[in-house]
Amino acid sequence: MIISHQHRFIFAAVPKTGTHSVRQALREHMSQDDIEQVGLFVNKRFPFEELAAIRHGHLSLQQVRPFLGEDAFDGYFKFAFVRNPFDRFVSYCAFMSRDSGHFASNPQAVMRYFLFDAPPEHHILFQPQSSLLADDEGRLLTDMVGRVETMQASYEAICARIGIPSRALDQVNGSPRGDYRGYYTDELKHAVATRYRSDIELFRYEF
Repeated sequence: MIISHQHRFIFAAVPKTGTHSVRQALREHMSQDDIEQVGLFVNKRFPFEELAAIRHGHLSLQQVRPFLGEDAFDGYFKFAFVRNPFDRFVSYCAFMSRDSGHFASNPQAVMRYFLFDAPPEHHILFQPQSSLLADDEGRLLTDMVGRVETMQASYEAICARIGIPSRALDQVNGSPRGDYRGYYTDELKHAVATRYRSDIELFRYEF
């Protein structure tokens, strides 16, 4: 997450949505008073002990709200990027098994493992995207949600809104795997649709 007091915005970094490339671009416009929390590639922490103890940068808007105060939270432009949940889950499985090579040899076995055998319920990367961006009633707290599928155009629209120059986003931590649909059986498709129903409905995604 990045909070810019200079440009009055909050960037909520949803895992597996190209957040590192967005962070790199936004950092070019951060002042000394702006703050960031991140735990991959570089380590930075917010000056709030409770949030710093979380030790990763994928904080929810609800988590940061009381530390900013209602005036700042309401007045700052809040944005994030989201990704098709079916594509994102494939990316998650590949990432989590990157050292073993199991995904490359048998991707559906890895997908079944995380969905049925040992779902990591408390792992931040496994959580629905909506859990970082919505309140307890399921209402979005963001002012704009960009999409990975149209990432550059979304980023340009966000830059226009917060008043900073846009630039081409770098590809960071990406892996080409082809069309995500090829990884799915009907069983896996149904399981992902059930687990991430809130994302599918809130952000209007389809398989």
